[in-house]
Amino acid sequence: MPMPFRPLLFAVAALLAAAPLTAQDSPKTQAHRAPDFVPARFRPPSLVTAPGFKLVPLGPALVQIDFAAYMSSIEHLQKTFTRGTAWPHPGITAADAMRDMETEQARFRMRKSFAYAVLTPDGRRERGCVYIAPSPVGGHDAMVQLWVTKAEHDAGFDAELYAWVRDWVARDWPFQHVAYPGRAIDWATWDAAVVAGK
Repeated sequence: MPMPFRPLLFAVAALLAAAPLTAQDSPKTQAHRAPDFVPARFRPPSLVTAPGFKLVPLGPALVQIDFAAYMSSIEHLQKTFTRGTAWPHPGITAADAMRDMETEQARFRMRKSFAYAVLTPDGRRERGCVYIAPSPVGGHDAMVQLWVTKAEHDAGFDAELYAWVRDWVARDWPFQHVAYPGRAIDWATWDAAVVAGK
């Protein structure tokens, strides 16, 4: 299966170097290739509720509302999330979107990275997404990135979600040093560290 067209950080060396998922991949075989991202005993949350929203893992069942969310905010996300035009863009097809969801679901099940949709409490609309992945920069055992739609950003939800995610990750995830590129770490510093492989 090819790597997702929606990247976790878009220019992250660790993901570019990672091997694509294959039918032979399993948690056991992955363990021989690299240290586990999360401990074997850790159970990644499959549903997290908060005032005004809930988080659920990205997957095929969410393809339509996920597609609607990012396609409503192409220019906004190109400036604030990916910092480029590769994703999202007007030419994304339904097949592309489904492959993306299948890949995110597979990576979650393999415990390689964890992508969540941020939904309204009724689950009918996606407000944004949260991604938790291995860090390509030394000194961090994870990196977290998130986005919200332009409408949600303009309404102030970006700052609210970021504050909530920081607390959630610190409280419920098994990491000691988490990087928040483009937020707690400015992009210039982060990009330089990724290139340097530090």
